[in-house]
Amino acid sequence: MKIPISVLVVIYKSNGEVLLIERADKANFWQSVTGSVDALDEDLSLAAAREVLEETGIDVQNLPINSLQDMHHQIEYEIYPQWRHRYAPGVTRNTEHWFSLLVPNNITVKLAPREHVAYQWLPFLEAANQCFSASNGEAILKLFSAQ
Repeated sequence: MKIPISVLVVIYKSNGEVLLIERADKANFWQSVTGSVDALDEDLSLAAAREVLEETGIDVQNLPINSLQDMHHQIEYEIYPQWRHRYAPGVTRNTEHWFSLLVPNNITVKLAPREHVAYQWLPFLEAANQCFSASNGEAILKLFSAQ
C-alpha cells in the first residue's frame, strides 16, 4: 500500500525549460516527477532524489551540490478515484511536498517505461499549462516566480 505522503520535483534547465513526462497509465497526462515516500520516516529530499532517478534516470548525486532544492511548500489534495486502490482503504487525501531540480542543458533522460512513455522540454509557461494537475502547474509557476 502506498503512503499518502509524496514529493513533486520540477526538473528544469537554466534556460527556463521544464521537463514534463507523460504517464503510461493515462494518455496525455503530462506531469513533473512525482512519487510517494517508501516509509513514514523517509527523508523527503532522499525520496525526491530516488523518484527522479527511478522515473528519469537522472542521478542527483552526479549533479552539482544543491541542484535539488526543497521549495518549502506542501499541498493536500484528493487522490483521483482511479488510483485510490493503491492506498489503504478509506485513504482519499495525499500530502505533496514540492522540490525543484536544476539540471545541465545536455542532461540525458531515460524514462521508466512502466511509468512514463514520453517526455518533453517546454518553456516554463507552456509546461505549467500542459500539466494535467493544476497544482503541478502552480509548482512550476511558483519556482519561476521566485527566480
